[in-house]
Amino acid sequence: MAPAALPVLFLSHGSPMHAIRPGAVRAVWRGIARDMPKPKAILIASAHWETSIPALTGATRPETIHDFYGFPQPLYEVQYPAPGDPALAARALALLQSAGLAAAVDPQRGLDHGAWSPLLHMYPEADIPVVQVAVQTELPARHHLKLGRALAPLAAESVLIIGSGHMTHNLRERRGDGPLPYAGEFQEWVRQKIEERDLDTLVDYRALNPHGARAHPTDEHFLPLFVALGAAGANYRAERLYAGIEMGSLAMDAYRFS
Repeated sequence: MAPAALPVLFLSHGSPMHAIRPGAVRAVWRGIARDMPKPKAILIASAHWETSIPALTGATRPETIHDFYGFPQPLYEVQYPAPGDPALAARALALLQSAGLAAAVDPQRGLDHGAWSPLLHMYPEADIPVVQVAVQTELPARHHLKLGRALAPLAAESVLIIGSGHMTHNLRERRGDGPLPYAGEFQEWVRQKIEERDLDTLVDYRALNPHGARAHPTDEHFLPLFVALGAAGANYRAERLYAGIEMGSLAMDAYRFS
């Protein structure tokens, strides 16, 4: 009997400081990994890699990219030496092309903190091959649903598909005195649309939610959610596993779709 398809995840990866500083979301990430079968490989869409067409990492040994500045030195010493998986990258490329999407493999690019920050806690042994997929900020959310749908067959092949971004991501409004009300209102609106499977409304979040543009001044951190929703299939069951808000404006929602 073939193994059941793995769930699909959406994770808000938060500050890279989660790599070295205790926090509630780290325990959530560990629990997510503990509660599912160990995947054969991981395909993760990160907000921190933007390309004009879908691109996949094809390196055998992807480097750990420290794509941030102004943080404590120990953070720059963190390494996540997971192997790459060129065969998975080629398989994903073929799926994207079969869906009519121009796509490419980058044989040099490593893993940015949108990928390694949660994986560091989910799979600390770094023994599962990882392929990263880029987002296309010049293309709409609906494109990312199509991208995810093209990759959906991988979940039945013991590949864990993850969208790594943020439920809200307004760095200009960070503060330390509690959540900003609009962030909570936006995350609850998104939760409702996800549970209703009303993706036609969700893709038009900037026009249809009064907080859409404030929650995401730029799109890159929201687009991985649509990759995950596309990969989850039309009849997904959604579980929100975490809904904390950090620094006032960073909603840290985590979802499992099965």
